[in-house]
Amino acid sequence: MNKELCKQFKKVWEDFPDTLSNKGCDFKDDGVLNNYCQSSQCHSKFDKISTVCLYLFRAFFGSSDLFNSVAKKNIDIVDYILIWLSYMLNLGGSKDHDNIKDFYNYQIVNRDNYITGIKDVSEYKNYKELIDKKNYLSMNINIISKFYDPFKSLCNLYNELDDEKTNCKNCSDKANQFVEKYKALNEDSDITDSSPYKEIFSKLSNDYDNLKNECKDDKDSKFPSLTETNTPQDTRQITGQITERTGEAREPGQISDVTSSSSSIVSKLIPVVSIFAAISIFLGISYKYSLFGFRKRSQKHLRKKIKK
Repeated sequence: MNKELCKQFKKVWEDFPDTLSNKGCDFKDDGVLNNYCQSSQCHSKFDKISTVCLYLFRAFFGSSDLFNSVAKKNIDIVDYILIWLSYMLNLGGSKDHDNIKDFYNYQIVNRDNYITGIKDVSEYKNYKELIDKKNYLSMNINIISKFYDPFKSLCNLYNELDDEKTNCKNCSDKANQFVEKYKALNEDSDITDSSPYKEIFSKLSNDYDNLKNECKDDKDSKFPSLTETNTPQDTRQITGQITERTGEAREPGQISDVTSSSSSIVSKLIPVVSIFAAISIFLGISYKYSLFGFRKRSQKHLRKKIKK
């Protein structure tokens, strides 16, 4: 992430708001994107989203100059475009084309704008290939959308920072909003160490650290630190740890059954152990007294022999 990326997204947020109105998703009448969108291609919500998505790809990858100056050193731009795309597709809870794969098949695979080669760029053939390199098509769109608020919050911080870095303190004061969103994401059970979403999570952390680094010479700025990335452990890993010694593979839902079953066995064993302990004590006492009685009889018999 860098300021150049966030400036382009700021234009998108101004001209194509990420909120729903009475008209659904719509361009502002005087927005730049309104002129960019051809009327014949912007009837549906998905046509409009596709147009903005194409605008973003062209803004960063549209020519060799753009590719080499902006995108080549920051290929993660594609991740943020796809996070925006996921959020917009998920906005309003539409049941039609409500995941990236459906949108990809409907709006990207056979559209010339996405499959036409990028002039003088050899690293990637076209925008479609840039998307194909990422593992987003099979991801849950509802989970990807959770990254949007932290991403937008962090991007606003980058836009807040001027080129001379004279307002680092003001920027650091506003960083709490991102940190709180990051912490909430850190506690999300869908984002585990073994999930594909962990990589996106790490990118947000790295980009925040990069922002802090830009203000490292400003002694007045105090950016709040992020919590350690203690993402929830995958339930399957916990299950594997429980069953490792037995060699059995249990489903995650069986963990509670194992726990309750173990508790039941323990509760049943306690009375049995108590009974055995009582019997042992009783037998010990009996044995002691039997020895005492035997010694007394032996001594009495010996005295009789002496008297004789």
